[in-house]
Amino acid sequence: MSVPALELKDLRKSFGRTEIIRGANLSVQAGERVAVIGPNGAGKSTLFNLISGRFPATSGEVLLHGQRIDGKKPFEINRLGLSRSFQITNIFPKLSVFENLRCGVLWSLGYRYTFLKFLADLDDANERAEQLLHMIKLERKRDVLAMNLTYAEQRALEIGITIAGGASVILLDEPTAGMSKSETKRFIDLIKEVTVGKTLLTVEHDMGVVFGLADKIAVVVYGEVIAFDTPDRVRANQRVQEAYLGSSVADAQAGGH
Repeated sequence: MSVPALELKDLRKSFGRTEIIRGANLSVQAGERVAVIGPNGAGKSTLFNLISGRFPATSGEVLLHGQRIDGKKPFEINRLGLSRSFQITNIFPKLSVFENLRCGVLWSLGYRYTFLKFLADLDDANERAEQLLHMIKLERKRDVLAMNLTYAEQRALEIGITIAGGASVILLDEPTAGMSKSETKRFIDLIKEVTVGKTLLTVEHDMGVVFGLADKIAVVVYGEVIAFDTPDRVRANQRVQEAYLGSSVADAQAGGH
């Protein structure tokens, strides 16, 4: 088997005497879409913070394409090919949609500290930003300030910024939270489209989203990954049903959320 795109080995995180992540193990292959689910307080966001370098691990390993990244800073991990979004929308509110996307592509194209007045001359950056604008379907909002977008549009923009650097592994933290059912359906389609050929991990509470988007599901309970399998097998897993899913599985099977 090929080297996993992302691998966690006995990963642990304690805050003082409280152990939040308790020996998490996970192996995600390149191109897989994985939904990370679990009850509130299970440690899902902490897991993302450990993977992306926001928190240092207490012990254990995080490997990106076989290279250890635990202990590295977030920007170093990003440059190695891992990017993430957050529960709270994280954009440049006083820049236009296009300018947000262009900022996101600069480093991956080899540009470092560039004065704004010269950005219009960076043909490759402008072209890539236009491509992203089309991918996230915000062409009509190209010159609108990000702060003036609707909530769903801001989330779409953040997805665009997240993939702008060309990362091969994408982490999305509750991307559909706060959206209506119609917005959620469109957003699932958008996520599928923009992550083609990439490895995706997403924290999600909406079981309709989970079973509609994920190739595999990782179930986190009390800081441990208690199951990692296809949606059908996770749905049928007695331990998972007892620990977390319960009626949510029945709702998803019936087409509910």
